[in-house]
Amino acid sequence: MSRQAVAKHLSILEEANLVSSKRDGREKLHFINPVPINDIAERWIGKFEQPRLSALSKLKKSLEGEDHD
Repeated sequence: MSRQAVAKHLSILEEANLVSSKRDGREKLHFINPVPINDIAERWIGKFEQPRLSALSKLKKSLEGEDHD
């Protein structure tokens, strides 16, 4: 991948607030921004995990004899 292609991709990620950058002399350091990535995980992945976690919780309560429903 060329330097220009990498710079363009990093620029797009910065505009999307997925990466932040900091100048250090001639260097430009890039860092992953975990907040929007976590938001994406909660919105997209979380909805698929909730039924599974609920089922595991019910199973745990049933096996431990706490199922009073």
